[in-house]
Amino acid sequence: MKSNLWLAAAAIVLVACGEKAPKTAEATSAKPSPAADPNVVALPKDSPKLTRLKVEEVKNLMVPTEEVRSPGKIEANPNRISQVMLPVAGRIVTVAAKIGELVKQGQVLLTYESPDIDAAISAEQQAEAAVTQAKAVEAKAKADLDRVRDLFEHQAVAQKEVLNAEAVMIQAKAAVEQSLSVVSQTKRRLEILGIQPGQYGQRVAVKSPISGKVLEMTVVPGEFRNDTSNPLMKIADLSTVWVSADVPETSIRLITVGERLDVELSAYPGEIFHARVTQIADVVDPQTRTIKVRAELNNLHGRLRPEMFGRMSHTEAMISKPVVPAGAVVQEDGQTYVWTTADGNNFRRVPVQIADRFGDSIPISHGIAAGARVVTDGVMLLRSN
Repeated sequence: MKSNLWLAAAAIVLVACGEKAPKTAEATSAKPSPAADPNVVALPKDSPKLTRLKVEEVKNLMVPTEEVRSPGKIEANPNRISQVMLPVAGRIVTVAAKIGELVKQGQVLLTYESPDIDAAISAEQQAEAAVTQAKAVEAKAKADLDRVRDLFEHQAVAQKEVLNAEAVMIQAKAAVEQSLSVVSQTKRRLEILGIQPGQYGQRVAVKSPISGKVLEMTVVPGEFRNDTSNPLMKIADLSTVWVSADVPETSIRLITVGERLDVELSAYPGEIFHARVTQIADVVDPQTRTIKVRAELNNLHGRLRPEMFGRMSHTEAMISKPVVPAGAVVQEDGQTYVWTTADGNNFRRVPVQIADRFGDSIPISHGIAAGARVVTDGVMLLRSN
């Protein structure tokens, strides 16, 4: 009987022990383990990644609070463009200029010959002959008037004869003056055309009206040009050029004529050119809701060429803000942040609010201050850690 009691007691103890063991294991597995902070990255001091990271101190710089930025392109100054045309219809004999060539004012561009030139010379000679004839008539009228006046003084003719002779004399003088004006007109025409009087069959030279480059040419030797309104060449003085941009109407209040603009061109990255506003359009483009703004650029070295694309910017006001290089800012999953460090091998991801980019730098509106040390190059190494 006692042995049975001992067996029963031992069984109860074993059951109790069996129940406690699972509870202990369950309690151990339910205990939480400390989680790693996703915003912190710690690199060993001997990590090769540290040599590939560049850390810089944040500084305060003056950045624009209101700025106009618009795409633009270079144009030839329309006030310095000349269209070369033939003054009269004629046949092109020689062409002395080439497209892209730099020509000087007064340089011969081409020569031509025309029947109108001979007609102009003939008209000038006829006008000279008319002057000679009119002067002869005037001389006769003067002699007649003197004779009649002498007879009248001796009471040999009536006063009526004197009046008639004076009238003839007045008409003769008017004819001389008229013929002289015709001569002046014909001579002026020859002068404008560059023709020497009295030389038939001569070739006339067309000279460059301005100094500049030949941008376009539509003429070859031997062809006959009857349409004098069709340009033969287009010459532009590119010592100054214009940059034109379409500025949103919401920003046009920030720009006035005479102000300075900064121009960045795709052809010369990182280089800033300074222009002066010369013209603001009087109307708004109804399709784009923009206003055309043109500014003049100095181009003495000829580096700026028409149709070059770039960007025009104008700063209205400046303010001091922390600024970091563009490579320090990371944007992903709708968040913007930078990596900061205090000791050089422990890095923390800090959310920031940024302003509009300013050159190669980005102003920070909120998140970090001047003096903080941020990773400016190699941030991808921290993201992949």
